[in-house]
Amino acid sequence: MTDDAEAGMLSATPTASVTTPVPAEPRPVPALSATIAVLIVALDQLTKRWALSGLTGREPRHVIWTLQFNLTRNSGMAFSKAQGIGPVIGVGALLVVLWLAWSSRKMTGRVTAIAAGLVAGGAIGNLCDRLFRGGHFLRGSVIDFIDLQWFPIFNVADMAIDIGGVLFVLWTAFGYRQARAA
Repeated sequence: MTDDAEAGMLSATPTASVTTPVPAEPRPVPALSATIAVLIVALDQLTKRWALSGLTGREPRHVIWTLQFNLTRNSGMAFSKAQGIGPVIGVGALLVVLWLAWSSRKMTGRVTAIAAGLVAGGAIGNLCDRLFRGGHFLRGSVIDFIDLQWFPIFNVADMAIDIGGVLFVLWTAFGYRQARAA
């Protein structure tokens, strides 16, 4: 038999069809959100404990350039606005955390899972202050100590909320469109 004849016989024999593997559906990543939230709460509470023990009754501590550590208590909302409405803010934060926990069950993207973990961790960190740093339910003040002197004083939880919020906005503006196009 010639090579041509063998080639003809080979091509005439039935072959198993080659199937392209179907990509698996993206798996939800709620564990990533939960892990990040727990880490943020722990870091936030540890730094607040440090601030209370190291800065109470002292002058602001200069760090570098305009950064200083300056202990303050905030019973209002961001930028020390609306002083005294802590219970309303606390309930709002609790609702956000519950919504993020429910939503993270279906989140499949790492960016959204990271953003959810950052926002939830920051909200829980500040909620802990409102729950446990006051005499009455949700009447506690949030501990702030990172002072740039040209921006309102904030804490680790505030940074996490802001970074998570920016990630959500960027994903909505850019990532969501790419995911839908695919």
